[in-house]
Amino acid sequence: MIIGKSKRELEKMRAAGRLAGLVREELRRMARAGTTTLDLDRAAERMILEAGAKPTFKGYHGFPYSICASVNEQVVHGFPSDYVLKDGDIISIDVGATLDGFVGDTATTVPVGQVGEDKLRLIRVAEESLERAIEQCRHGKHLGDIGWAVQEYAEAEGYSLVRDYGGHGIGRKMHEDPHIPNYGRPGTGTKIKNGYVFAVEPMLNMGTHHTKTLADGWTVVTVDGRPSAHVEHTIAVTEEGPQVFTRVPEEIERLQAAGAAVAARV
Repeated sequence: MIIGKSKRELEKMRAAGRLAGLVREELRRMARAGTTTLDLDRAAERMILEAGAKPTFKGYHGFPYSICASVNEQVVHGFPSDYVLKDGDIISIDVGATLDGFVGDTATTVPVGQVGEDKLRLIRVAEESLERAIEQCRHGKHLGDIGWAVQEYAEAEGYSLVRDYGGHGIGRKMHEDPHIPNYGRPGTGTKIKNGYVFAVEPMLNMGTHHTKTLADGWTVVTVDGRPSAHVEHTIAVTEEGPQVFTRVPEEIERLQAAGAAVAARV
């Protein structure tokens, strides 16, 4: 059952989303050659706790860290470690923060140092596919419209979409109904209503869509070892249209500086 949110609950979710977005952007700045992924995890935990919130991921079904840090061929759920980031890497940083009983969930994929155009393009297409999906988060649309928006664009650009994982409803719990695949058919699936809140998270692979899970029981990688990009926002469906709770001014400025044609939806 999809749990609609009241206006008061949406305001609490906005605050949780803003915190997650601010932490994400700080970690983006930190993701430089010479930094370990464990450094990012420790910084995230410190920032979240100092804000009076809890790192949602830590302890979730036994997950031992505060963020997911997935490098290169790692798709999602990567363990932070002593791995030292180096020029040419890309890293998905996934952040969850629980504030006043509600969760904000967001992810970005960051290029480290001098990165090849093939990886940069993968990230750009992932980000644009998310923007297209956000536009479908409107009253009267269908869940299939969200997945189709990602699939139509990403596959036309030559990328495959991970099918074993997807987006989800979000609220007092990180994972609520519904499951939101990154593929679908327009006009199909549950009708979207005002008050719904979704975490939409495209995962694009440069090669095959097939994945496997490593021996740690969490880290998901592409079976062919080719790079993957993962991006995510928490989005509320409102009478005014989609509101992206995890989009913060730092992100908007970054996208504008990069010349990205992205309309701010805050």
